[in-house]
Formats: sequence, structure tokens, C-alpha cells
Amino acid sequence: MTTQNKFFDDISKLMTNAMGVAQGAKSEAETAVNGWVDRWLADRDFVTREEFEAVREMAIKARTENAELKARLDALEAGRGAQG
Repeated sequence: MTTQNKFFDDISKLMTNAMGVAQGAKSEAETAVNGWVDRWLADRDFVTREEFEAVREMAIKARTENAELKARLDALEAGRGAQG
């Protein structure tokens, strides 16, 4: 009976150790993949969300100003046509 209990204890310890090794391997694999993805992204010329939003706001402002200037030019041209 004692031999059987020792056998199960040994199997239990072996399985526990195997699970620890598997967890360690999983963690190392995740770290390696995350590092590779970070390096891959860093090699590309991607912009951050903040940079994108700043340029987007600048574009919206420029479009608004262009529309206002076009309206002023159209009004000036219309006034000139009425005089001419």
C-alpha cells in the first residue's frame, strides 16, 4: 500500500513539475512573440493614435478655413460681376 501511495506521489510531483515547465515555456513563447511584434511594428512607419488625431484635427481646420476662403472669393467675384 505504501509503495502504491509513493508511486502516486511521484506521478503527482512529475505532473506538477511538467505543468510548471509548460507554464514557463508558454510565458517565454509569449514574451518572444510580443518582442517580435514590437520590433516589427517599430520597423514600420506607423503613427501613434495621438499623432493621427493631431493631424486629423489640423486637416479638419484647414478644410474649414479653405471653405471659408472660397466663400469669400465667391462673394467677391459675384460682387465684381454685378459691377462689371
